[in-house]
Amino acid sequence: MTGAILVGGLIGLVLLGMPIGFALGIIGLSLLLMLGTAPLDIVPISLFDGSNSFPLLAIPLFMLVGELMDACNLSRRLVSFAGSLVGFIRGGLAQVVVITSMFFAEISGSAVAGAAALGSVLIPEMKKKGYPEGFAAALVSVAATMAIILPPSVPMILYGVMAGVSVAKLFIAGIIPGIIVAASLMIVNYCYARKYGFDVEQNFSVSNVGKTFKEAFWALMIPVIILGGILGGIFTPTEAAAIAAVAAFIIGSVIYRELKWNMLPKMLLGAANQTAVVMIIIATSALVGWFLTSERIPQGLANSVMAVTNNPILVLAILNVFFLIVGMIMHSAAAIIMLVPILMPLVHELGIDPIHFGIIVTINLGIGQQTPPVASVLLTTCSVGNVPLVKTFKYLKVFIAVMLVILAIITYIPIISTWLPSIL
Repeated sequence: MTGAILVGGLIGLVLLGMPIGFALGIIGLSLLLMLGTAPLDIVPISLFDGSNSFPLLAIPLFMLVGELMDACNLSRRLVSFAGSLVGFIRGGLAQVVVITSMFFAEISGSAVAGAAALGSVLIPEMKKKGYPEGFAAALVSVAATMAIILPPSVPMILYGVMAGVSVAKLFIAGIIPGIIVAASLMIVNYCYARKYGFDVEQNFSVSNVGKTFKEAFWALMIPVIILGGILGGIFTPTEAAAIAAVAAFIIGSVIYRELKWNMLPKMLLGAANQTAVVMIIIATSALVGWFLTSERIPQGLANSVMAVTNNPILVLAILNVFFLIVGMIMHSAAAIIMLVPILMPLVHELGIDPIHFGIIVTINLGIGQQTPPVASVLLTTCSVGNVPLVKTFKYLKVFIAVMLVILAIITYIPIISTWLPSIL
């Protein structure tokens, strides 16, 4: 009964247009008042404890890195370099979208940020070259999803905090699945290119690769710093975020000389706004989490599922369907913060690797970001590319089908996610 009130009330408030963070706070406070025995001083304590976590400090820092590099005309440098690498393939501009999205994912950690930055550059260019605008928007949107699978993924940071697992291991675990997603999208692009007769973008030239690499070199150093430091055990993901922010500032202001001091207030405000949205959700969800823990709802849920089946294969199938539905109606950050603490007892009970489960959750929510009614990444892409949403559906269903196949493969072949963290 309590769970129905919680879910129903939350969905109702969100559908009425209330921000998810405020909706969580209202629901959490209402549940405490209904309980009657809980002291109200638990409210400020939960709000503070929920957001008082060292790994969460990485979120505003990675947001700032994205703002800094976007101000340095980073997108066009990465597009040029990606074009020199894959522009000779049939449908070269579509392949450039995938490769550039990979580069940008390693910097921003946000699918929405990647879709906004790259969509404004690549969608108009694809329209000029004769690509259907619906295909262009659908591709940019789905490719941007790699930002939550590849490090430094903001949803992975949230999952690591909520599940109590290593954020660094999650980052490493996302590398191979991210590469699989990129390769799969490129195969789909090639099939579309053969069908519609898309041309190559440019002939392959070693000198052009060298020239564009030189122009994009310092931009490419940001993911090298992030991944190299974490994989090498030199610093934690949070420390990597701080170092990357300093490096991005130096690159933008000293090397590229496109970052001016008078631009800093706007960038800091942009990073603060994005961070505030996430942190309010985290703080208010902690209040709901306290109630759920005190009422032992996670344990009850685990026992209920185990009473139906204790087969990990079936349970993972059920959880995949559940997260796919949740991803359609809820922001990824809210879904992780809200649901992961509830489901972790079940995950541990069945012996599912929490790192592997984290990759499953992020891919599920990445697919959800492409599907209405919420479809945050898809709507952002259509907005910046000036493409009607309905025109994307013809192509989007193919990309989503491919993502679902990848999800099934990664779900039932856990070594794809767990092998790299185990050897590093």
